[in-house]
Amino acid sequence: MTSPYPTGDQHELRLGDQVAVITSVGASIREYRVGDRDVVLPFAAESLAPAFSGAVLAPWPNRVRDGVYGYRGKTYQLHLSEPPRGVAIHGLVAWARFDAVEQSAEALTLRHDLVPTPGYPWPVRVEVTYRLTERGLDVTTVATNLGEDVAPYGVGFHPWLSPGPGTVDECTLQVDAARHVTVDNRLLPTGSEAVAGVFDLREPKPLAGVVLDDAWLEPIRDADGLSWIRLTGADGRTVAMWADETLPAWQVCTGDGLEGIERGGVAAEPMSCIADAFRTCDLLVELEPGTAHEARWGVGLV
Repeated sequence: MTSPYPTGDQHELRLGDQVAVITSVGASIREYRVGDRDVVLPFAAESLAPAFSGAVLAPWPNRVRDGVYGYRGKTYQLHLSEPPRGVAIHGLVAWARFDAVEQSAEALTLRHDLVPTPGYPWPVRVEVTYRLTERGLDVTTVATNLGEDVAPYGVGFHPWLSPGPGTVDECTLQVDAARHVTVDNRLLPTGSEAVAGVFDLREPKPLAGVVLDDAWLEPIRDADGLSWIRLTGADGRTVAMWADETLPAWQVCTGDGLEGIERGGVAAEPMSCIADAFRTCDLLVELEPGTAHEARWGVGLV
C-alpha cells in the first residue's frame, strides 16, 4: 500500500516560465517559482507544511485568547492549537483537505465545507481560486455562509516569501502600512501605534538582525486600492505581494526559532482582521445566512 502524502493531492499550474504547486491539504502553496527563482519557500510533498507554509487561515487568522469567545449571547471554546501560549491559532482549515472543483493549465479552484463543531458551529464553505497571470499568482477566496445563523468570520493567508539565493539578512523589506499593532507576551494585541523605528517600513529597510512577528494596520493603498509588501533579495529581485481592500491588515514574521523555517524566509500574511478579533470584534466579518465574503491578493516576482 502506498502511503498518501501528508500534503494531499498535488495540483501543478503553469504559465510561461511560472510554475505553482497547490496542495489539497490546507489549499496550500507548496511551490511557486519563476524560472529557477523561488517566489515562496518550497517544501516537500512528503513533509508536513512547516509553520503553516502557504496555507489558508479561516475562519479566523492569527490567535484567539484562551480559545474562548462570545458571540451573540453564547460562549464558545476552541481547541488550544498553540498550547504554549494558550491560544487557538490560524483557524480550522490549514490541515483540512480541500476538493478540486475546477482546474485548467493555469488555474485551480479548491473547496472545503466547514463541519459545524462546538467551538465553531457554523457551516461555512471556503473556496479558493489560484490563477497564474502575467503579473504573477492571483488568489481569490470566497467564504459562503450555508447555515441559518449569522457567522463570525475572518481570513488570512500564510506564504513564506523567498529571499532568493541569499539570506533574509541580505534582504530589504517594505510594508505599505501606517500603524503597528502592539502585543503582550502571548502575541495578543494590546493596542496600536503610529509606525516608528524598526516598524516604520513604508520605505525599504534592511532586515539584518531584525526580528519580526508583528501586525500592521491602516494599509497605504495605490490608485488601484492595493496595499503592498516587497521583499528584495541579494540578487536584486523583488517578491512583490499585494492585497485588496477586504484585507486591511498585514502580519510579518521573520521565522526566528520556527522549526523548518528558522529565518529562511519572510511570512507576509494579508488578513481581514488581526489577532483576537473573535473576542474584540475589531474588523470582524459577520456573514449573514446565504451571503459571501470575497478577498483577493497576489504575489509575483519583479
